[in-house]
Amino acid sequence: MAAGGKMKQNIHTPEGVRDIWGKEYAERLVVTERIRDVFHRYGYQDIRTPSFEFFDVFSREKGSAASRELFKFFDRDGETMVLRPDMTPSIARFAARESEEELPLRLSYIENMFINRPHLQGRLKEFTQAGAELLDDGSADADAEILALTIECLLAAGLTEFQLEVGHVGFLQGLFEQAGLSSEVEEAVCGLLEKKNYFGVEEQLARCKVGEEYIQLFTGLSELAGSAAQLEAAASLNLGDRAGEATRRLLSVYRLLCYYGLERYVSFDLGMVGGYRYYNGMIFRGYTYGTGEPVATGGRYDNLMEQFGRKAQAVGFAVIVDSVMAALSRQKIAVEIPHPQALILYVESQAEEAIRYSRCLRAAGERVRLQRIDRTPGERVKAAYRYYAAGQDFEKLILFTQSGVEEAEL
Repeated sequence: MAAGGKMKQNIHTPEGVRDIWGKEYAERLVVTERIRDVFHRYGYQDIRTPSFEFFDVFSREKGSAASRELFKFFDRDGETMVLRPDMTPSIARFAARESEEELPLRLSYIENMFINRPHLQGRLKEFTQAGAELLDDGSADADAEILALTIECLLAAGLTEFQLEVGHVGFLQGLFEQAGLSSEVEEAVCGLLEKKNYFGVEEQLARCKVGEEYIQLFTGLSELAGSAAQLEAAASLNLGDRAGEATRRLLSVYRLLCYYGLERYVSFDLGMVGGYRYYNGMIFRGYTYGTGEPVATGGRYDNLMEQFGRKAQAVGFAVIVDSVMAALSRQKIAVEIPHPQALILYVESQAEEAIRYSRCLRAAGERVRLQRIDRTPGERVKAAYRYYAAGQDFEKLILFTQSGVEEAEL
């Protein structure tokens, strides 16, 4: 309790969330609408799912965010609810239980997600994702389409220098099986590979008395990252059926992506670890300079929908809008936003004329800002130009005064 007996009030935003308004919000709307247009041009339908769902939709078995990172609460019936941390399980739930359309389905969304991150490091707890899911298509063609769609969305947003790093869950899983690693060691190695800590990988495997050939293979994964040439080199190695199948699949996806003419935006990393446990095939992350976080993530999840009662293969991605906006700002890439074309200032006695005039302009499709100012003539002129300076991009200034109407092109 604060001094004077008054209860302390938290009237600021909590850690990890923020207000967005004005020019920044206008730019965000322009970018998300550009992305939505790409979704529609690829034939994807919009979907909106609830902001919160039953805990079971995002449980550990589904492979989504860790339970400790979920925002959980109880409804009045005592059921545990969760603010969605990830859209994919929600769409899988919808498609498995509620969709009456024949699959394959192409669905897209622009929604907010919520993750209770323990260490923020500049990341938000509430953030916006723009993503798409292609359901009931297990082909390499579907993988290539999702990669192409991701690239097109980032280009539409305004980014020009970025790269999608593409891997495959089956490659590492195949190596783990070949080496005979326990699930505990697999998890430890994955954590080290995620940090590119190859010395740590070597120490971990040496402690487990893994054969030297596998130690060299795991610590040499960085040499299998890069262009399609490295991917072809990996495919030529005798790495077992599962790892070999993974590399051949990625080569098929790459060939299809070349038909889109977008292959220059893709590189490969066979040591990549999937962010969510439901991924079982191709995985990828998009990076650009100016932000430490990925601007896009995605992958294939062929077993998730079966947990909701319908067997169907699927692949999808999400653009992290907050990371994209940060990158655009740091790369000094301008986002053109629509501004009011006319600024109308009026005194009380001219209210009727000013309002009617503003309605005529708006009916003609112009964007108009209308503001009453009751001051002396000299003060009105000064105020008019202060309003103009605040708006910056008005094309004309219209001043309704007691003596008449003054209009100036700006």
